[in-house]
Amino acid sequence: MMTTLIQKITIRQMILAMLALPAISLFNVVSAAEDSPLEGDVSRGAISWGQNCSRCHEMRDPKEFTDVMWRPIVAHMRLRGGLTGQQQRDILAFLQASNNPTPKKVATNLKVSDSSEPSQSGQATYNQTCIACHGADGKGALPGVPDFTKSDGRLSKSDDVLIKHITEGFQTPGSPMAMPAKGGNADLNDADIKSVLSYLRESFGQ
Repeated sequence: MMTTLIQKITIRQMILAMLALPAISLFNVVSAAEDSPLEGDVSRGAISWGQNCSRCHEMRDPKEFTDVMWRPIVAHMRLRGGLTGQQQRDILAFLQASNNPTPKKVATNLKVSDSSEPSQSGQATYNQTCIACHGADGKGALPGVPDFTKSDGRLSKSDDVLIKHITEGFQTPGSPMAMPAKGGNADLNDADIKSVLSYLRESFGQ
């Protein structure tokens, strides 16, 4: 009888341990990602989000969950989707930037720089910061992203309005996510923003 009781206890402990493994794995994934010295990249995160997440479910508004809640969710999807640690950090950075159109890192630099010269060409800025969501053809690479090539689309707005949207971030009505301030690139200055806007008009404007 004592042997049977010990066997039951052992089996019960084994079952509890097996049930705990997924939670332990998820905790380890979250911890490893947050302890990494590498930072997530918003632009790469947008690409990974579009390529991996939309395969299984519709794009959802990042505001459905807080930044803290997104951490275990993305970690769980890393396990389910076979993502790398860097992809996890990039997607989390993208979601949190979209969840906070004016993130703290950018908010401290919202007063546009007085620099009169862009740090690079408008095309280079677009390819580095904007192309992940807006696409090489300007028609939008993700659901809800505006089509720059439409004659009555986003580029029909004035420069003042578009500069404000780029600088402060903007969520297109009906879009599942917002464009973060400066596209998530806090290093953009006044001239960079004007330069990329000129590139948009020259490349996609009607």
